Amino acid sequence: MEKTFIRNFCIIAHIDHGKSTLADRILELTNTVSRRELQDQILDDMDLERERGITIKASSVRISYKAKDNNVYEFNLIDTPGHVDFTYEVSKSIAACEGALLVVDASQGVEAQTVTNLYLAMEHNLAILPIINKIDLANAQIERTKKEICDILGIEKGHILLTSAKLGKGIDEALEAVVQRIPPPKGDTASPLQALVFDSKFDAYKGVVIYLRLMNGRVKKNAQIIMMSTGTVYEVQEVGVFRPKPEPVDELTCGEVGYITCNIRDPKEISIGDTVTDAKTPAQVPLKGYKKVVPMVFSGIYPVNSKDFPALKSAMEKLRLSDASFVYEPESSASLGLGFRCGFLGLLHMEIIQERLEREHDLNLMVTTPSVVYKAHMKAGVTMNVDNPIKMPSSQEVDCMEEPYVRAYIISPKEYIGAILELAESRRGAYKSTEYLEEYRVQIVYDLPLAEILVDFYDKIKSITRGYGSLNYELIDYRPTDVVRLDIMINGEKCDAMSSIIFKDRAYSKGKAIVEKLKETIPRHLFQVILQAAIGGQVIARETIKAVGKNVTAKCYGGDITRKRKLWEKQKDGKKKMKQFGTVEIPQEAFFAALKV
Repeated sequence: MEKTFIRNFCIIAHIDHGKSTLADRILELTNTVSRRELQDQILDDMDLERERGITIKASSVRISYKAKDNNVYEFNLIDTPGHVDFTYEVSKSIAACEGALLVVDASQGVEAQTVTNLYLAMEHNLAILPIINKIDLANAQIERTKKEICDILGIEKGHILLTSAKLGKGIDEALEAVVQRIPPPKGDTASPLQALVFDSKFDAYKGVVIYLRLMNGRVKKNAQIIMMSTGTVYEVQEVGVFRPKPEPVDELTCGEVGYITCNIRDPKEISIGDTVTDAKTPAQVPLKGYKKVVPMVFSGIYPVNSKDFPALKSAMEKLRLSDASFVYEPESSASLGLGFRCGFLGLLHMEIIQERLEREHDLNLMVTTPSVVYKAHMKAGVTMNVDNPIKMPSSQEVDCMEEPYVRAYIISPKEYIGAILELAESRRGAYKSTEYLEEYRVQIVYDLPLAEILVDFYDKIKSITRGYGSLNYELIDYRPTDVVRLDIMINGEKCDAMSSIIFKDRAYSKGKAIVEKLKETIPRHLFQVILQAAIGGQVIARETIKAVGKNVTAKCYGGDITRKRKLWEKQKDGKKKMKQFGTVEIPQEAFFAALKV
């Protein structure tokens, strides 16, 4: 198709503002999907996405739309996630588009992630179409939301579109605005092929499916292509587009979005952000690609059954193909055996990865305590990154420790300012500013240690503000800190899977809480089990799980007391021997309970 009639755009918004519902209505109105196939969140093809009601993976679809000028336009739409942990998916999608629909919930207004995604789109010079969604709600505040959008975008209210994706109102006007206000793609079909790899997935029959956005040139079936980062040559087996299911086509030309397969069986051969070009007439320079993502949270993932390690390794490689922000490397643990040290963008990202590995690859996994990357400045003059508590050097070797800090942007109704300030101060936050976005809502900015906001900070903000608060954060720098390694010992042996790096003043309370939780979840054995929390060689908390009792003198119904004493001494020796050679069986629930403390 001629570039003049092509429009590439994505939908961006804060979580739960109606992106996927808007995409559903667009597909329904343009008859891209028949009524029989139509379902909620049709572009979210993972069960996990439907269960949680969130988008995890960006999804691409080609739409044919007949506009009011009687021309048929080709829309390439990408639906993106809204949660802060999946910002990388948004940035990938934005790089493949010329425009973005910025969706804002009429009842919630502009929230933290709305602003972040907007700035991402503006950095790439995308045409922004602001849309106020959910105008049918009884508590919709349309005029207030219009004012907020005008303030951040600097536009007139007349440029803002009003929709109700649930009822299908305003969708026609939004599609016409796409035609009028989003520019067609640039590039030249006659130039050498330059295509951006913006996503990929593994198919058991076709091998690696490569998602492309063509910037220049064209690609056909049986063409010889080359990956510019590796120099490897492949033959194209299939060329296609998503409608939303894969549909083979003859060729893809400049400006179009689609996929190719080359019977690639090793997921490691493809990297997101690479440039595909023609092997016979290659492009001179690769495309810009993507900024490298830096994982913020690290955790160990181990198979419960050690025989599943090869299956876990294969599953990791395939998952890495569809999620380039997920990184991993092999490691071993004395208590858990062989596994992987994995890096994630956040705690939700970690949870989703674990669930996908377990569901899609039928694995039973154990996850260790999540931690951030600390910097240890050694007395020897070197600096080492500590992403695993086991790697933390002793205090005698360390000159000083540094931990990552983030700048947190909290948007909330003004009546909750006091509670939010109190929460942030309790998490070692450094206050920066308070800005009134309007009469009723404020943005509070704090510098916080990343470790303090990992687990439950977002949940606390939602709870304090009765669901109206929102949080976004960005990594800013590393700052000196006083942290220690907290070890959990079971009958004198360190359980390295439960070790964690923690701020010194919080160590006692956390250690005490962990051993109390373990006492509840580890079943009683035939011998006494001692649980201890320790810093270095100093024990700071202890609990004891008593042995299961057995009345060995029950059969002694009479006679001399020495008979009973003899049996008690024999039982005492047996318990001493059992404690020496017996092993404590720790159920998986105990690990999970310790992680949640």
